[in-house]
Amino acid sequence: MKQVFHKIMSLTMAFVVLFSTMSFTLSMHYCGDTLVETAMFHKAEGCGMEMVKPSNEGCSIIKKNCCNDEQLVVDGQDELQLQVDKISFEQQVFIASFVYAYINLFEGLDNKLSSFEEYEPPLVIKEIFKIDETYLI
Repeated sequence: MKQVFHKIMSLTMAFVVLFSTMSFTLSMHYCGDTLVETAMFHKAEGCGMEMVKPSNEGCSIIKKNCCNDEQLVVDGQDELQLQVDKISFEQQVFIASFVYAYINLFEGLDNKLSSFEEYEPPLVIKEIFKIDETYLI
């Protein structure tokens, strides 16, 4: 049971490290106010409603495009190890005292521990079995 628990926890921690360091891009294409397409790791394709930009030679008013592209970039973590110089002295004292106080919780117990090896029986004042004896004649 303990080995299965350790394997599950190590697999979970491996996935946590993998997903915390992975970065990705989420690309979304809106047509008006509705989301038309979502793509991960590449650019979202349009809906086919993109307008061709007309030339601005004689006109100063340009019609606004109804389509909109948005990108959401999720950056992964670069540094995985905690730097000791960022920990204050009070935090170092707390960590040291916590480990010192609770280190005994993580030590295993002896398997051959018995509670009666060092048990001393009470002193016998009267032999009770002699008092209660009955003899049939």
